Formats: sequence, C-alpha cells, structure tokens
Amino acid sequence: QIITHLATKTKQTKKVATQFLEELVKLSYKEAKKEFVLPGLGKLKVAQRQQRMGRNPATGESILIPARKVLKFRISKAAKDAVLK
Repeated sequence: QIITHLATKTKQTKKVATQFLEELVKLSYKEAKKEFVLPGLGKLKVAQRQQRMGRNPATGESILIPARKVLKFRISKAAKDAVLK
C-alpha cells in the first residue's frame, strides 16, 4: 500500500520505492539509539526503564522486573491534529 502510493506519487517504479523505504527503515534503526525524527510524523528513540516490582499473574508472587531499554515512538502534534480532526 505504501510502496504503491510512493511509486505513483513520485513517478518511480515500485522497486525504487521499495529501496527508498528499506533505506529509511535501516536509517531509523541505526539512528534510534540517539533520536530519529520523521518530520510531520513523530520521533523514535530509545528510553531506559527503571527496575520495578511486579507480580506473577499465575502465582501472585512479587517479582523484581529488571531495568531495560525500550523503543518509544512519540507522535508529532501535526500528525495527531491531522488524524484526529
């Protein structure tokens, strides 16, 4: 769906549109360690979660959930306004 739309709008082949999208994805994976901004769409970044107490749903036992890195995407105000109009 995205590939077809990109190819049509840019008057390129689907192969070129696919290569463009694949390169954009590779770049976002590489740059997300710092912060990757897609103008008009949002921001992709790695965040550190602190360790916390949790509960095993099967046994009810309290467990310590270790600290870890998570990937977060924050939608831009422009995108939110455009979709929620």
